[in-house]
Amino acid sequence: MKESYLYKKLENKKVQCNTCAQKCFVLPENFGICGVRKNIDGKLYALNYDKAISESIDPIEKKPLFHFLPGTRSLSIATVGCNLRCGNCQNWQISQLVKTDKSLLDVGENLSPEEIVNHAEKNKCPSISYTYTEPTIFLEYAIDTMKLAKEKNIKNAWITNGFMSGETLDLISPYLDAANVDLKSFDNEFYKVHCGAKVDLVLDNLEKIKKAGIWTEVTTLIIPTLTDDEKMLEKIAKFIFNKLGSETPWHISAFSGAISYKMQDIPDTPIKKIYQAYDIGKKAGLKYVYTGNILDNIRENTYCSNCGELIIKRVGFMAERFDKNGRCGKCGESVDTIYSTRL
Repeated sequence: MKESYLYKKLENKKVQCNTCAQKCFVLPENFGICGVRKNIDGKLYALNYDKAISESIDPIEKKPLFHFLPGTRSLSIATVGCNLRCGNCQNWQISQLVKTDKSLLDVGENLSPEEIVNHAEKNKCPSISYTYTEPTIFLEYAIDTMKLAKEKNIKNAWITNGFMSGETLDLISPYLDAANVDLKSFDNEFYKVHCGAKVDLVLDNLEKIKKAGIWTEVTTLIIPTLTDDEKMLEKIAKFIFNKLGSETPWHISAFSGAISYKMQDIPDTPIKKIYQAYDIGKKAGLKYVYTGNILDNIRENTYCSNCGELIIKRVGFMAERFDKNGRCGKCGESVDTIYSTRL
C-alpha cells in the first residue's frame, strides 16, 4: 500500500483522484472505479503497490510492439485492477474481478521496484513492459520502477488504454520510451457503453504521447458488429496518418468471444474483416499495418515502405532482421524502427 501520487484532498475527508481520466471523487472508506485506490481517513492509497499479479518474460512482439527493440525479450509486470470495464477484455480475471472481490487485493507476489529491475538485468531484458492490465492504475508502482530502470539503461514500455490523466502523462513521459495504445473505436458511444470511457481523451493522449517523442504504436480490436464498420476504420486510419504520422504502426487484431469478459455471444472476427481493415490502413497511407490473432506471416512482416524489400520476417513471436543499420538493404530507406537499447 502506498499513498497515491496524484490526488486532491477535499472537505469532509473526500478526495479526488487525478491518476486517470475518470477523475473519481472518492468518499472515505470507498474505492475509485479502478477498484484498487481507496480513501482511508481522507488520504488516497494505492492498495496494489508492490503486489505483482503477473511477472513474466515475453517477446516484445507480444505486446505488440513491432518497431521497438524487435527480436528482444521484455520483462512484463502487472497488478490487479483497471480504470475501464471493457466487455471484450481478455484479462478480466485480473482487471475486473477485484472491483467486486476485494480479497484479490491480497493476491500477488510482493515484488519491489528494485527486484523488478534486477530481474530484468539478470535475464538480459533490455526493456520492462507495464502490461496485461492498465499501467495507469498502478502508476506509483510503475513510475518508481521506471525511474530505477532508466538509471540502468533499461527501457520502459506501456501497453495502455490511453485513458490516463494529463498529470500522469506528464509524470511518466520523461521515463517512457514506447507505448502501444488501444484505440478501440472512433465512436464515443462505443467507448461510453462498452468501456466506460470517452474516445476524445484517448485521442488527445495519443497525440501528446507522440509529440513527447515516445515511440508509439496503435492497436484496434475488430469486434463484429461493434468495431468493424468500414467508415469508422477509415477514420482511425486517417487519424493515425494525419495526427501521429504515416510511420506509426497500426495493429489490427481479431476478437475471440469465448475468452472475453462479457461478449461471449459475439462471434469471432472473420479473417476477411481483418484483411479489409488492413487494406483500409494501407490505402490511408500508413507505412506499417499488421494483422494480429490470425495465422498470417505475410502481413506480420515489415517491408520497406519505399521498395517493398523484406526488412523483418516474423513467424509467431520470432523476428529475423534483414536491415542494414536500420535501413533497407536494397534502397537505403529508413525503416522507422528503434533497434538500439540506447535511444
